[in-house]
Amino acid sequence: MPDMMPPTPPAERMFKLRARNSSLRQEIIAGATTFAAMAYIIAVNPAIMSGTGMDRGDLVIATAIAAIFGSVLMALWANLPLAVAPAMGSNVVLTFVVVKQMGVPWQGALAMVAVTGIIFLVLSLSRLREKVARDVPEVLKIGIQAGVGTLIVFIGLRGAGFVVANPNTLVAMGSLAKPSVLLTLFGLLLTPVLVVRRIPGALILSIVVLTVIGLFVPGANGQMVTRMPAAIIALPRWPSGTFGQLDFGWLAGHILVALPILFYFVCAEFFSTLGTVIGVTGAAGLRAPDGSIPNATAVFATDALSSIVGPVFGTSVVTAYIESVTGVQAGGRTGLTALTVAVLFALSLFLWPVFVIVPPQATAPALVLVGILMMQGLARIDFADFANAVPIVLTLLVTVLTGNLINGMALGTFSFVLVSLAAGRGREISAVVWGLCGVFVAFWAVTTLVM
Repeated sequence: MPDMMPPTPPAERMFKLRARNSSLRQEIIAGATTFAAMAYIIAVNPAIMSGTGMDRGDLVIATAIAAIFGSVLMALWANLPLAVAPAMGSNVVLTFVVVKQMGVPWQGALAMVAVTGIIFLVLSLSRLREKVARDVPEVLKIGIQAGVGTLIVFIGLRGAGFVVANPNTLVAMGSLAKPSVLLTLFGLLLTPVLVVRRIPGALILSIVVLTVIGLFVPGANGQMVTRMPAAIIALPRWPSGTFGQLDFGWLAGHILVALPILFYFVCAEFFSTLGTVIGVTGAAGLRAPDGSIPNATAVFATDALSSIVGPVFGTSVVTAYIESVTGVQAGGRTGLTALTVAVLFALSLFLWPVFVIVPPQATAPALVLVGILMMQGLARIDFADFANAVPIVLTLLVTVLTGNLINGMALGTFSFVLVSLAAGRGREISAVVWGLCGVFVAFWAVTTLVM
């Protein structure tokens, strides 16, 4: 009787571990490493988005569900070590720009995100993806990302009371006589040290440490900064307050107001995903000799579908996380890494009462570090070339000084067009940029005359 070949293990059949020089143990360790690097989002995303009026407990569940859905889809469809979760930056814009400043109901804002996912899905499944990537100037991409990063830093510090209003200087540092401000200061010094020392899970570790210390630090109204949770472990609850609350009617009735926001969400998702995928697959040695990304359509479509499902549960744009590179450095080469991340997010659902009580003093240092990472593109500014420097700097400064990303994007775009024309570079202005100018003019006209 001929020798029978041993059956191929399911993990090998599904993820091709041997072909990518990996193993089950290696992938699980890589997944745990990635999860540790990005687990801060379970505390930070609800802390930010609860400012819209949504229930923080519902947002913890929605954040985890979005991460589970996206990471599982990435694992089984794209077979890449890319973890997916609600995006930093988009959650800040949705909360503080769209809802708080513009007065958009959070139900309408979630509808915008879902439509963004649909647009991104169309782009992902067509050749339009390459055209958009080519026609949006690099200076506008850098300016928008840096502006959002600066806004994240400011919002984190303001929420923790480290930055306060001042009638003379508009803003000032909070009083160091307040223990809560001292706790934030300690976190601002501790967190970058943990990151520089490459401590695994540095951001979530700093959040845990500051939350625990907050149990003993006096805050407002005679209460401690951190309140004791009702329980440590509890069965996951259904996010009934946020599930299925999208208001497409509001979006249809205010489409001119929504257009610049839709553009931001699409660009943020598109270029964030593109940069993450290029960086992570490059670090893993998975790109083809011609530089192409394996299963690129599946990767982009996964992000798009996740950004459709995410707002259904109550969260903002969902995207692949650059923190996935930590798992790659730990040996992750296949979708099993992303599947491990999804399993760990599922387990975190049972700790939702703990994530609800994380104070802003604990999340502020993590927000500052995330904001700084988003400003890295500023290193590529050629200040000797005003056509490049002016749009980026104006976008950043107007965004943070007015607290409004749309104003920063508009001024940055207008300045790019005018300075390019003055420099004799009119041919470099694409149809997409001219279209943006029209969108921003319409937006300012509607918001000035109607809202």
